[in-house]
Parts: sequence; C-alpha cells; structure tokens
Amino acid sequence: MGLRVSWYTLAGVAAVGILCLSRTGLGAGTQDPSVQERIEQLEKQVAELRTAPPEVQPTVPKEAPAKKSVWSNLDIQFYGYVKADAARDSSRTYPGNFVLYVDSEATNHDDAEFNLTANQTRLGFDISGPESETMKTSGKIEFDFYGNYASENKAKIQMRHAYMTFAWPQLDLALLAGQASDVVSPLVPTTLNYTVLWDAGNIGYRRPQLRLTKNLSLGDKTSMKFEGAVARTIGRADPTKSESGEDAGFPTVQGRVSMTFPFVGPKPVVLGFSGHKGREEYDLDPNGTNMDFDTWSVCLDATVPVSKCFTVLGELFTGENLDTYFGGIGQGVNTTARKEIRSKGAWVAASLKSSSKWTFNVGAGVDDVDADDVDPGASGGARTLNSSVFGNVIYSWTKHAQVGFEVSRWNTHYKGQGDADDTRAQLSFIYAF
Repeated sequence: MGLRVSWYTLAGVAAVGILCLSRTGLGAGTQDPSVQERIEQLEKQVAELRTAPPEVQPTVPKEAPAKKSVWSNLDIQFYGYVKADAARDSSRTYPGNFVLYVDSEATNHDDAEFNLTANQTRLGFDISGPESETMKTSGKIEFDFYGNYASENKAKIQMRHAYMTFAWPQLDLALLAGQASDVVSPLVPTTLNYTVLWDAGNIGYRRPQLRLTKNLSLGDKTSMKFEGAVARTIGRADPTKSESGEDAGFPTVQGRVSMTFPFVGPKPVVLGFSGHKGREEYDLDPNGTNMDFDTWSVCLDATVPVSKCFTVLGELFTGENLDTYFGGIGQGVNTTARKEIRSKGAWVAASLKSSSKWTFNVGAGVDDVDADDVDPGASGGARTLNSSVFGNVIYSWTKHAQVGFEVSRWNTHYKGQGDADDTRAQLSFIYAF
C-alpha cells in the first residue's frame, strides 16, 4: 500500500514541478541544470510506473456490485381480496358471522340476528423457484382474519395455507410439506357464506401434512392421480389436560385416487375416491387408564362440466369421529358413553356463468348423524341432522370488483330438544387483487 502511495506522490510532484517551472518563466534556454535533472528523473519514474507489473500498479476503485433485492430473489406473487359481508338470520345461528347450524329453538325461539363483518378478507403469496434441470420448487402462504377469541373489530389472523412443494416434472411426481387442504373430499361449492356447506354434507378442512402426488397419463385426455398423505391428528383435550391427537403417537393417513376422462361436455369429467384413518388416545386419569377413539371416512367426489358455462359437482361421505373434518355436525366423540359418533352426508351444487358479468350458483347438502351415538346432555345439544339449501348471484362490476347476494335455508334437528330452522339473507362486496 505504501508503494502505491509513493508512486502517486511522485507523479504529483512531477506535475507540480512542471507547473511551477512554466509559471516562473524558465524556458529551455534558461533552466537550472539541477532542476532539469530532477524533472528528467521524475519523468523516468512516471514511465516506469506505467510499465510496472499489476501487483505494484495503483489501484482504481471498482464499481460496487449490484445489491440484491431486499424483498426476495424469488418470484413472489401477492394476491387476495377484501370482502365485506352483511347478513340477517331469522333465528340464532352458530357461530353468527357465518352459519354451521341453527341453535335449538328450545333456548332461542325465532331470535333474529344481524351480522356485519370483514373477517373473510384474505391475503396470500404464491412463491416460485428456484429450479434445476430436474426439479421445480414453489410455495404458498395464505391467511384470513377468522382467528378465534378476538373482538369483532379486532380480528385475529388465521393461517389457512403454509406449504412448500417440490415437483419432478419428468416423473409427474410432487411432494408437499406444510399446512394445506385435506386430501379427502377436495371439492367445495361456491357460496357467499364463509363455510362451504361444512357440517351440512361437506367434509374436509386444512391441517399440517406431508403429501406425495403421482400423475399417470393413460391417453390423450385420460389420466389418473394418486395422492397419499400423513397428517396431524387434531384431537381434543382429555381429563389429564393432554391432547388426544398427539397422544396417539402416530399421524393420520389420508389417500385419494381420481380419474380424469372426456365425457359429454367440452372439459373432462373428474371422479375421485378418498378416505382417511387415524386414532386418538383419550386418557381418563393420570394413572394410565385410557381409551382409543378411531377417526375414519370414505368419500366420493365428482366434477361434471356439462357445457362451457355450466358445471355440476358434488360429494358424499360416511365415517366416524369427524368433528375436525366438519362432519357429524361438529360432534366427534360421545365422551360420556365413550364411543365415536357416526355420520353420513352429501352435497350437490351447480354453477352457471351466463356472461362475463353474471354468475349463478345453487346447491344443497345434508349431514345425518346416528341419533344413538350422541349425548343429549352435551353442551350445545345433541344434533342429529343438519341440512341447507342455497342460491346466489354474483355480479362483476369490473374485473376486480364484485357484489353478491345469497339466500339460504337451514334446518337443524336435535335429540330431546326443539328443532330449529333459519332463513339467511347475505349481501357481500368483494374487491379482488
């Protein structure tokens, strides 16, 4: 470093010396010999400096490298919508902002209610990359504001999806890790009500899982898909304050096989068969006395595009201990009788998109619980049947702004208590981005 500075100094001295000589009027014929010798020495040193090897050349500051984005070096797409829902119910429903079932008329006789909320507002990120020659990676993070235990005007964040996917396109194989929708019963109807006929014939939710998906081509428009997952068992608190799902010591297994093939419409039909099997360990006391409660389901699903703008879809199921899958009308285990609660149900819906502006949806569903399995003394009553019929229309003002109106009829039966029904009218404003 010292050598480099000396060369700069010598060059500077030479320049200053020459300038001084010129200013003092020393011409070629009047120069002092000693000064002339010094100038010649300086010129010689400058010439040597120009031909010096790189290690002794004066360093020139290089341009600073471009900084990476503080956001991410991956492709991240932000999406979501703002949704405001205003609804009036002719009877009290559970939980209120949306409907799962109607409270018993024995305690709430024709008790009308009005709700206004923006909690369904949803935000998400789709993440892509990086890629290699054989593998593609991606991810998703998505949440809304229906988190529990918050005042209506202080909504909490609720995680919906948080997963990553590793895909091998040449093998038609993919691995998903994180929280995602269940493999079983994958379809949903288009409703303005936040719950898509849950507890009224439609089962399936979201939970942490590891999922493997394999696609198999059988022809030009025919294929099969195989999906298998190990998922977190969501249980219940037992008398020892343990969580019965994690206490079982192993996960729930889910699986689905589906076939896609051409039919009468312009798009292929998709038929699926799915199910799950898991177990909860319910400890009755700290001394080790416990019971095992099974959870299982068998499901069928179908999507039938009848025409370019008209589609029919639906599902049916049967199983036991399905409360965390939104089956059994929110009832999974009768802890008094120490038995699983059995239920079966189905739903069907049709969607008509008449133009770029108007969309119409109608549907119905029912969840039928075995009355012998429920406990009449349970909190909230013993629900034995829950049904819903709905219809809605959605109008698109612009590409991003929509307004929708939905009317639905709900009927809930109770064991040993008054049955209940409700008519719900809901107005929704949606701004998607």
